[in-house]
Amino acid sequence: MVHMVGPDTAKGRSVSPPVAPSWLRTNWSLCLALIALVAVVLAPTPEGLSVAGQRMLGVLVFAVIVWMTEVLDYAVSALFIAALMAFLLGLSPSLTQPSVPIGTSAGLGIAFGGFANSALVLVAAALFLAAAMTITGLDRRIALVILARVGTETKQVVIGAIIVGIVMAFLVPSTTARVACIVPIMLGIITVFGVERRGAFAGMLMITTVNTASIWNIGIKTAAAQNMVAVGFVERTLHYTITWLEWFVAAAPFAVIMTVVMYFIMTRMMPVEVKEVVGGREAIRVSLDELGPMKSSEKKLLAISLALLALWSTEGVLHRFDTSSTTVAAVALMFLPGIGIMTWKEAQPRIPWGTVIMFGVGISLGTALLTTGGATWLANHVVAWFGLGSASPLVILGVLALFLTVIHLGFASATALASSMIPIVIAMLQGVGGNKLNVVGMTMLLQFVVSFGFILVVNSPQNMVAYGTDTFEAKDFTRTGIVITIASLAVFFLLSVTYWRWLGYV
Repeated sequence: MVHMVGPDTAKGRSVSPPVAPSWLRTNWSLCLALIALVAVVLAPTPEGLSVAGQRMLGVLVFAVIVWMTEVLDYAVSALFIAALMAFLLGLSPSLTQPSVPIGTSAGLGIAFGGFANSALVLVAAALFLAAAMTITGLDRRIALVILARVGTETKQVVIGAIIVGIVMAFLVPSTTARVACIVPIMLGIITVFGVERRGAFAGMLMITTVNTASIWNIGIKTAAAQNMVAVGFVERTLHYTITWLEWFVAAAPFAVIMTVVMYFIMTRMMPVEVKEVVGGREAIRVSLDELGPMKSSEKKLLAISLALLALWSTEGVLHRFDTSSTTVAAVALMFLPGIGIMTWKEAQPRIPWGTVIMFGVGISLGTALLTTGGATWLANHVVAWFGLGSASPLVILGVLALFLTVIHLGFASATALASSMIPIVIAMLQGVGGNKLNVVGMTMLLQFVVSFGFILVVNSPQNMVAYGTDTFEAKDFTRTGIVITIASLAVFFLLSVTYWRWLGYV
């Protein structure tokens, strides 16, 4: 036996090295997920549920546990889920010919069927747009130009940060990319102001920045990947395409109201220690001077982005080009010789391919739950449990909104939450709706709630980016986030009984 040498050896006692955490202790949640999967798969098949549907519910339970605990990287979990679907579905009886198994080849096709969804194409293309913004520096220039035009009072700076977040939400269709761009600029402002990095102003500015991004994830269809998940399920299941303008007309009023409400909540709950800072605007001007004149690549990217925004907002009004197709065309244009915005070698390292993989498999998971009847069976039992069978549309919307808000506390990704819950939401609305519910409209409204990641710093990647600046404590994020969440639900219910009802969604 090998003994460690330490102070106790002088007394004749050997000291053993510290015992490393066991695999089981470190990966208990993975073991729990596997046990839950096996339990669901091996349980007697309930009446009205197909074997394939039961096995997909087992995969769903596994996915939810893994995603909530983050025991596996999201991309790794997606590959694991795809493998489970390939074999568990492959060995299940066919839905049309029960005497014949589906087959692993067909099961694998189902597992990767989400990669043929136009919503996935839009997400991937959006990531390239975000990469182009970073490569050219256009995102930083836009942010600095806006901040240069606000006043030197701290409240004016906060308003400037909010305006930056809103403008960037229109042009950069990736929440993490937007926040990652804006955060360093805000840190520079904090430094110039000479305030304490862990002070009230720094914390309030950073939390406001990230909450603005989350709020406008709701306001703009192309602002966040989780929106594309819902849109993809609606297209596949309900055969309806929610246009950019339809989404914006429904969601923008909520985002505008909540932006104002959030500003007052933040400035009241985290009052700043300074009212005005001399030299802040000069420092921003210096940063702009360091960028130099606007480069040709920035001008081209700005022109493409504005043209793309125009095409998105007029889809179904002036033309029939869908959002995914126009975005892919814009990205292809950026790579063409002569345009020269970026090269593949420059863009490729900046693309979070794991997000693309998880997105595709997430859509496959939801689609398989719907096609095998697993989501419908579960939804019927949830409806009976909550007593929603005879409830009014407003009650149904309220119960599901509260449910999604609470369950989001366990998820670190709104995309994962949408992938696992939106198929069940659609099945529930179809089950209780009959002709009295606008299933498409209510699914879209409930997708808004999926972006309510205001309470915990671990509820979204953009929250973690801001938290990594060490400008605020988690408890500050939580106490302000609880109030913002309550306000968001209040505004959500207010619009449900007024504006959204007038639009025919409720």
